[in-house]
Formats: sequence, C-alpha cells, structure tokens
Amino acid sequence: MVAKVIAVEDFDLVIFGGSGDLARRKILPALYRRRLAGQMPETARIIAAAHSSKSNEDFRSLVREALETFLDERHKDKALIEAFLEQCSYVQLDAFGDDGWKELQETLRDDVIRSFYFSVAPSLFAELSARLTSHSIATAQSRLVVEKPFGHDLPSAKALNAALSRCFDEAQIYRIDHYLGKETVQNLLALRFANVLFEPLWNSHYIDHVQITASEEIGVEGRGAYYDRSGAMRDMVQNHLMQLLCLTAMEAPASIAPNDIRNEKLKVISALEEVTAGQIVRGQYRGDSSRGSYLEDVGNETSRTESFIALKAHVGNWRWSGTPFYLRTGKRLRSRLTEIAIAFKEPPHNIFAGQTGSLAGNTLIIRLQPGEAIKLHVLIKEPGPGGIRLKEVPLDMTFAELNARDGVEVPDAYERLLMDVIRGDQTLFMRGDEVEAAWHWTDSVIAAWDEAGDIPRPYDSGSSGPEDALMLLHRDNRRWREIEND
Repeated sequence: MVAKVIAVEDFDLVIFGGSGDLARRKILPALYRRRLAGQMPETARIIAAAHSSKSNEDFRSLVREALETFLDERHKDKALIEAFLEQCSYVQLDAFGDDGWKELQETLRDDVIRSFYFSVAPSLFAELSARLTSHSIATAQSRLVVEKPFGHDLPSAKALNAALSRCFDEAQIYRIDHYLGKETVQNLLALRFANVLFEPLWNSHYIDHVQITASEEIGVEGRGAYYDRSGAMRDMVQNHLMQLLCLTAMEAPASIAPNDIRNEKLKVISALEEVTAGQIVRGQYRGDSSRGSYLEDVGNETSRTESFIALKAHVGNWRWSGTPFYLRTGKRLRSRLTEIAIAFKEPPHNIFAGQTGSLAGNTLIIRLQPGEAIKLHVLIKEPGPGGIRLKEVPLDMTFAELNARDGVEVPDAYERLLMDVIRGDQTLFMRGDEVEAAWHWTDSVIAAWDEAGDIPRPYDSGSSGPEDALMLLHRDNRRWREIEND
C-alpha cells in the first residue's frame, strides 16, 4: 500500500533567516522531500531573505550542500534536486530598515498563497511583521510561521503576541512545535477518540499515573549562551512536554477542527495545579573523561540554570483528580528517548496470589523517538506446563516496521507541518492564549524554586539524572521507567 499524497496549492514561501542552521538542517530538506513525494507543486517558490549579501546562485549552492548533507541517500534524485534548486531564490534585506523590501515585494506573485517563516531570533518578529505590513507584502490570506522560543516568560510572550497581532490575525499565525508534527502524537488522538477500548479507562479510576520523558544524550553543544538563559524548564517543559501533557489529558473535542482541539488543550493548562518546591528536582550534568561539565560547556562556573528537571504535576479536574503526571527532561542522559507512559492501576483483586510470577498494572507506551511506536504491555501466561507463570509482553505497533511492510514512508514533523501551513490547517500549532497560559504556569514553577533558593543537583553524564529525581517517585511508591530503548 502506498500512502496517498494530496498536493497542496501553489505557494511562495519566504524564509527569513533562510541561510541559517534551522533552514539548512530541517526546512529546506523537508520541502525537497515533499517535492519528491509529489505534494509540493513544481511551480512553488522558496525565497530566502536575510541581511547578508548573496546571489541566487550563492543561495542555491547553500541549498545543494544542505540537501547533500542532510538527506538520506535514497532521497537523492539528481534531476529533481536541480529542479528544486531552480525553485529557490534569495533577497537581501534589512530587518530594521527599508532596504530590500521593494525587491521582495516584486519577487512575490499575487495569485498564490504567501507564507512567511520567521527562522530568526524572536527580537526580530515585531520588526519583520511591521515591514511585511507597511510594504503591503502580507495580505489577509498570508500565513506566518514563528519558531520557539516564543517568549522567555509571560510578559515577553504577551509582548510578542501583541506585536504579531498588530499585523496578523490569530488565524494567520502558526506557532510551530515540531513535536506536534510527529506521527505518534497525532496517533494519540486517534487511539483515544476513535477506539471505545481506551477512552472509558482514560481517567483517575483506572490510571495510576502518567510519565512524560524527553531525554537527550548530548549536552548543550554550541547553544551554551542561549541555554544558560533558558534552562530545561523554559526550553522543553513550557512547550514540548506541555503539549504532550495536554494531548494526553484533554477531554474529547467536539470535532477535529483546529480550535475545538486547541480549546480542550487550553482547559488542561488552565487546570494545572500549583507545583511546590518539594515537587521539583533540578540538576546539572557533570563532565566525564571525554566531555566537559554543564558549567564548563556554558562558560559560567556560578550558573544555577538546570540541564535536567523532573516535576510532579496534577490536573485539577474530575477526570484526573488524584492522578499525578510526572515530567522529566534533561541533557547528557543515558539515551535519546521521548515517550509518554500511561501506567494503569493493578486489578482490584489478585487471583494469582501465591503463583509464580508477579502481577502489575498494564502500561501503554507512546514513543516519539527514536523509532515512533505505540506499545501496550500486558500480562499473559508463560507457555509450558507446571502451573501459571505470568509474563509481560508488548502488543507492538512500531511505525517503521508497519510502514516498511506496507510500502509507506511517513514524512517527518517539519514536512507535515509545512504542508499544513500551506493548507491553512492550524490543528498542530499553538494558539496565542495557549502559549500565554503555559507561560503563566511555567513562571509559577520557576518562582517556586527561586523562593526556595533551590540549587541544581549534579548528576553523572550518561545516567538517568540526579538521585533526588528517583526519590520524587519513590516517595509515592512508584518508579521511573528506565531511560533506554526497549
């Protein structure tokens, strides 16, 4: 079975910061793969806009190098790459002045969708938006894509929202979070709301707790200056983990219309209870024989910024009363892993007491990376004579294996999200009030550890994080799932 690909309308996509790292690594390869799949029209155009002086040929050379570096060999089609390069052009302009804006206006077509991608620092959002409007480049049908970080706290997020809303309607703004473009994230909605099997059990009566983990093997790498101003809470929890929590905890929307789904996500954030200092563990990784410590990597020996955070949250509503959500994320951990683990309660009566084997609650694993999959761990009788011995086995839906069998290649997150922008589908993008609500809760968590004078605990590189994070669950007679690929 070959996946059905529906072509989008013709478009002009302007990438501000089009020669930057994000464009090279993600945006340009994603667009090429959609061209390869037959979804991106051959007449669509990609215009990079930046301050540096480049010719069209200079930019096309950059695009060629990006495709050669970041594409799998099986995706490299020499003739198609040449055709794709012909769709790419470059305009030099000044974000703080009027130079280059007339040239950009003359480059764009009037009869196609105009989309603008801000792959630049948030400090440029207001200036770029204002000039797109004052030079009559942005129209009422244009779409605007903005990358995180969307603010550093609630006041800055409100200021950014206000700056964008002066030039664009909310229906035109696409705040991108690549986690929401992953196949398993969307399958979580299908799993919950298209199957009668799970939704009756999806509440505090049957679910003991939820664990959401996003661990990385790498350290801060070349992002030390940025990361030390943000930390794991602002960089990961406020957006990525918050979105996973919302999709896990939300009520059934009235429909799959974008605002129906985003309304329910907002209700989850609004229902999050205050987190106290005793429910938060922060850490910083130590160095090892081949790598430096967090303090060395950011060049700040007195830093109190966390490279790891674990916290216990509660959603204060009828569905989730008494069911904790444990969130953790960190750098320089044992392995690269992002997953949601739904731990169901044990059966109310153990009829297998005294038998060989143990009885535990079932666990549903939604894994985002590496290797997107959904697995339901259940107990069965171990084959063989000699009485009943229970054995845990997974009911496994690993997407890579299913897709290989069916001849389907699933697009990556940026491919899906970019095409959703052209379609005008905001389902997988954050709304302004959702961002502000997330920052309101995040700021309260940060205030809790500031008030307590909390200092991040050191942890070994390649470990599961600080020992205190283990105790966060041990105090509740629970355990973290191991940070490893199963």
